[in-house]
Amino acid sequence: MLQNYRTIKKDHQHEIEIKKSRFICFLKRITSEEEAKAFIQQIKKDHWKANHNCSAFVLGDRNEIQRSSDDGEPSGTAGVPMLEVLKKNDLINVCAVVTRYFGGTKLGAGGLIRAYSGAVSQAIAEIGIVEGRLQQEIFVQLDYPNWGKMENFLTNAQIAVKDTQFTDQVIVTCLVDENQRISFETQVTDLLNGQVHFETGEMMYHEQIQEA
Repeated sequence: MLQNYRTIKKDHQHEIEIKKSRFICFLKRITSEEEAKAFIQQIKKDHWKANHNCSAFVLGDRNEIQRSSDDGEPSGTAGVPMLEVLKKNDLINVCAVVTRYFGGTKLGAGGLIRAYSGAVSQAIAEIGIVEGRLQQEIFVQLDYPNWGKMENFLTNAQIAVKDTQFTDQVIVTCLVDENQRISFETQVTDLLNGQVHFETGEMMYHEQIQEA
């Protein structure tokens, strides 16, 4: 399993206009090539009046699958530039479709490359990128008098908290990097003078927004 990955925060749509041509970028998180192809076909169906529906997607932990299509635009002016934007941002499991409604003015090869790559770049920048990190789920069980100290520690140490339950005790579900698990438990034990109980849960990915 990957220790970390980068992808878009969520599915998104963004439109730009260049010399009266509309370029609408659709971004989608995908888990299979079939899902990517179905998404592309759906956009083509929804925008059947458009002049072009160009596409690119990257799939797999190390982007083992990479596909692109110019959909009638001059070769190399749409799909590949779109694909390069996805790769430049180190994204995985993302499909991009840029729908073009021709505005009457030809842009030339250079103009098309800038338009298609720009549409994808702007869409990614607008929605944002998240980093998924493989982390260990740890259930921390403590008494109510210790909750204030524990809460401050989690905030200051920037520990991801998946859930907090308040029953007869406080049970905090924390997500910690595997190589920091022992250190985390040691620090919490010292902080609470041993008045704490730990249980280990699943390994899972936790996504955090990346700063621009």
